Amino acid sequence: MTEISELDLQNLRHLIGGFDTTHCKMDAYAQQAQDAEVKQFFQKSSQSAMQSKQQLMQFLQ
Repeated sequence: MTEISELDLQNLRHLIGGFDTTHCKMDAYAQQAQDAEVKQFFQKSSQSAMQSKQQLMQFLQ
């Protein structure tokens, strides 16, 4: 595997943290949503953020 520079590592950490925050917020919004379509929108957004986080985490392995 190619080595990652310190700047790239910091950027990855920042992006991963952002996607994690987004996942948590979207999940919380989905739990509070009353409308089924709105709930589904937030659930899909939460899942998408988690998938993006997991894809970025692969660069750290």
